[in-house]
Amino acid sequence: MKILVINGPNLNMLGIREPDIYGRTTYESVCGKIRDYAAENGVEVEIYQSNHEGDIVDKIQSAYGKFDGIVINPAAYTHTSVAILDALKAVSIRAVEVHISDVNEREPFRHISYAGMACEHHIIGHGVDGYLEAIAYLAGAGS
Repeated sequence: MKILVINGPNLNMLGIREPDIYGRTTYESVCGKIRDYAAENGVEVEIYQSNHEGDIVDKIQSAYGKFDGIVINPAAYTHTSVAILDALKAVSIRAVEVHISDVNEREPFRHISYAGMACEHHIIGHGVDGYLEAIAYLAGAGS
């Protein structure tokens, strides 16, 4: 099983950015945790982060025929990007949406997820462990 983990804008600033919302765990630590969990469960994982919408679209498109699943935290693009939604729909790869914070308990504009409309499962507000839950789901342990 090959899973692509995509992180959107500002997630590279984890540990620094609004620690009261996102915690103090750094992005590098999150990536290490994801890699360790994937290796322990026989899953090949690639992790990608970009602050640029078009780059995320390109990455999703490049996953076609190469990955069995996508774990995506589109971050701020969750609430604005029809382009990411369309890319996910175009490749038809099983996808799980992850959000570290509970976006439904935050500002009303965060309650709409365009990217999530193309995802079969959503893990919201489980902290960084949400990534591990998403990998488990796609790998069959949580489906």
